[in-house]
Amino acid sequence: MTQHRRHTLLFTLLSIGMAVFFLWDLCYGSVRIPLPDVVRTLFGGEATKTSWTYIVWDFRLPKALTAVMAGMALSVSGLMMQTFFRNPLAGPYVLGLSSGSSLAVAFVVMGSAFLPGSIAMALASPYGIAAASCIGSVVVLFAVLTVARRLRDTMSILIVGLMFGSFTSAITGILSYLSTAEQLQRFTFWSLGSLGNLSWEAVTIVAIGTGIGLALAAFCIKALDALLLGEHYAQTLGIPMARTRICVLLSVGILAGVITAFAGPIAFVGLAVPHIARLLFRTSRHSVLFFATLLLGGAIMLVCDALCQFPGLEIQLPINAVTSLLGAPMVIWLLLNKRKWAS
Repeated sequence: MTQHRRHTLLFTLLSIGMAVFFLWDLCYGSVRIPLPDVVRTLFGGEATKTSWTYIVWDFRLPKALTAVMAGMALSVSGLMMQTFFRNPLAGPYVLGLSSGSSLAVAFVVMGSAFLPGSIAMALASPYGIAAASCIGSVVVLFAVLTVARRLRDTMSILIVGLMFGSFTSAITGILSYLSTAEQLQRFTFWSLGSLGNLSWEAVTIVAIGTGIGLALAAFCIKALDALLLGEHYAQTLGIPMARTRICVLLSVGILAGVITAFAGPIAFVGLAVPHIARLLFRTSRHSVLFFATLLLGGAIMLVCDALCQFPGLEIQLPINAVTSLLGAPMVIWLLLNKRKWAS
């Protein structure tokens, strides 16, 4: 089988798989809804029970769409960071954006006692926490972009991002140490990640941010291919490194920032999905890997979201726990069978 036919087959299977997992995520949960009722509801009809229509439209559909966007955004961010820094351990949060978001949310959740009552109540709402998280990630992003303009060495930018993350994590740790048990529990729940409880307005904001970030990432595909052989080689091909550096960092900042703001810091996906895509598609061309990580990230997040809520159980597991439990063994298995996949 030629490489082109193999890629076409894989893309077809991934597209079908993501559609199947999307419907699975809508059908199963604490209340099982039959597939015909789900399909009828999606096309504007009424389900057999009125409550099923409400569950699909107001809870499960926003959650499934958020899962798809989170998987796509974090996977593409991880792919860009691994190529940009030429480091297989780089991920979407390597610039310290997650730590900046966590610090802002920690100030809101655990420092609200020092604020006036009306301001504290406004910030304690889901939109207040999302706004604080977004502000925290944006502040760190602009700090990294400012440093990136003065540093020409990519590895220095990586080190600066890690230092920003360590600094903000230290302040978050101090706030956690001084907070009450109730405040610490609330912050811990946010840090575990959640795809549920998002309104359609919040889903629209996530969709706009994800669309802008992915458009910037698609604009960088040619430059990322050239960066595989080093910055000097990319410059000889006429790639403007200063503009490419800003574009990549801005794209990752938007993608990781908007997902962290509304869903919390989700682990594993941005780090592992690019590796899975490379192993499955056996290529380093970003014109292929870009769409491969989109489909893989969305499909894997849908599976993880469905597993968070087992049928018949009222307890919902945190998304971070499920992504790591499912993803880590998968990556290890693929690496152990890398030679078999290559043949």
